[in-house]
Amino acid sequence: MQIVPVSLPGSPYEVKISPGLLASVGREARALFPAAKACALVTDSKVGPLYGETVATALREAGFAPTVITVPAGEPAKCFAEVESITRQMIRAGLGRQSILVALGGGVVGDLAGFAASIFFRGIPFIQIPTTIVSLVDSSVGGKTGINTPEGKNLIGTFHQPRLVLADPVVLETLPDREFNEGFAEIIKHAAIRDAAMLPLITEGAAAPRRSLSDLIARNVAIKAAIVSEDEFETKGLRALLNFGHTIGHAIESCAGYGELFHGEAISLGLRAALFLSERHAGLEPAASRQILDLLKLYQLPLVLSPALTDERLFEKMARDKKFDQGAIRFVLVPRLGDAHVSKAVGPQDIADAIAHLRTEG
Repeated sequence: MQIVPVSLPGSPYEVKISPGLLASVGREARALFPAAKACALVTDSKVGPLYGETVATALREAGFAPTVITVPAGEPAKCFAEVESITRQMIRAGLGRQSILVALGGGVVGDLAGFAASIFFRGIPFIQIPTTIVSLVDSSVGGKTGINTPEGKNLIGTFHQPRLVLADPVVLETLPDREFNEGFAEIIKHAAIRDAAMLPLITEGAAAPRRSLSDLIARNVAIKAAIVSEDEFETKGLRALLNFGHTIGHAIESCAGYGELFHGEAISLGLRAALFLSERHAGLEPAASRQILDLLKLYQLPLVLSPALTDERLFEKMARDKKFDQGAIRFVLVPRLGDAHVSKAVGPQDIADAIAHLRTEG
């Protein structure tokens, strides 16, 4: 087992990474919550049939009484209606302040269930069990929870750290190829902003057995954990580096319609735009951009923007994005692979030019 600590003042926790961890969730939860009985197990309609009973059985064997709550699979589930449904089911099942929540699923389930945990009885503890590449290496770590609205992605949410993250690479064996590939946009992003030496490992990951990816997962979790530990609430500017490719990427995801483009597919387009702007404003060498673009292609991620997504709609979404500061764009740029900074040098015309670049062949 590999263990990555997330060293947050007042709320430290561990990310445990090993094949077979699903069956140990009851034991792990009991060690953290020796007096707890009732718990909610929140999953979705795809993951639940695959792994829900394994996790529920492990919880029962450890003395918990899990209430299983299943939400529809997909990004549209990150909405107020599902938050209400989850919390009301928990109330009807008799859960209260001494209960815990276990989130079993990808980033949607983690964000949604984590948000529900943060507001239920003004906050109860929860455990993350991520089941996609995106959630394993990114969204399960750091405590950002939230839901989407028609106006934008993740605009409603809280910071609510999990008490434990259990990462079992075996779950990747049942992940469809498209969902597996989209997660590598976040891994490629981590390499671009913090760890260029990881790029050869990413290439190897395309051909490696999925359950063998523990080392790559741990390396990415360590990057996320280090940044979050230094800037938990994104007040120092460091955590903003994780938004490389996300300013335009989130707008694309929102405009396309949640679920039409997977998160990583939209971020792939956002990364191409961010590389273009890094060449313009940060001196990034075109060869370095090509190295990242070739990796995105290796994982069959999109690099050309649909003509159905107009500049006007994209700008409207970006204007509401959290990465805008009093109207100014805070854009993450990379002067060289493995290094990144937040810049205010990027203006509206730059964004328009980057979007135009996305309409050309990659």
